[in-house]
Amino acid sequence: MSDRQNDALGRLWPAYGLDVPDGPVVPVDLADLFGRRAPVVLEIGSGMGDSTAAMAAADPDRDYLAVEVHTPGIANLLDLVDRHGLRNVRVGRGDALSLVNGLPEAALDAVHVFFPDPWPKARHHKRRIIQPAHVALLRSRLRPGGTLHCATDWAEYAEAMRQTLEADPGLVDAYGGFAPRPAYRPVTKFERRAITAGRPVVDLLYRRR
Repeated sequence: MSDRQNDALGRLWPAYGLDVPDGPVVPVDLADLFGRRAPVVLEIGSGMGDSTAAMAAADPDRDYLAVEVHTPGIANLLDLVDRHGLRNVRVGRGDALSLVNGLPEAALDAVHVFFPDPWPKARHHKRRIIQPAHVALLRSRLRPGGTLHCATDWAEYAEAMRQTLEADPGLVDAYGGFAPRPAYRPVTKFERRAITAGRPVVDLLYRRR
């Protein structure tokens, strides 16, 4: 990590960080975490945090809870939070599903799963975040009408995602198939590299019934 990132992690983690334990489920009080009651967006796998910071800056009336396991990414997001004066971002460190299990039902306004690991080998598909049991859990934490938004540049995973989301009885396709990138989702460096490499990027938007 850079000196700037190390400094951000040391200074800001006590105020903006949330450790996600590996053991028993720990309830998460979102109003206590953010210091207010507002709609909450969960960002699963926030990477280096650029997209999360940009969306939170453009959407101050909602709170953004990012969860990531990569420490440099967590530190970079904290640095962005500091530099841009964002007060509507908190960062969880640990397993996303453990965090989701600790959230109350219908607590989230939206869940974002942008460019998750595709685990391309068939024997690794069970590690994918978008699979039936995980989707059912995520959907249960959405308010009625809340949005589950996924994006990927991996064609086979995109189709598998679509089939899984379509099969969930509590979700409805908000667009009618693969969607164009919504204006609120920033284009990342990772996405630009994918496009340059000839990998089309698709978005999927589903709402809780």
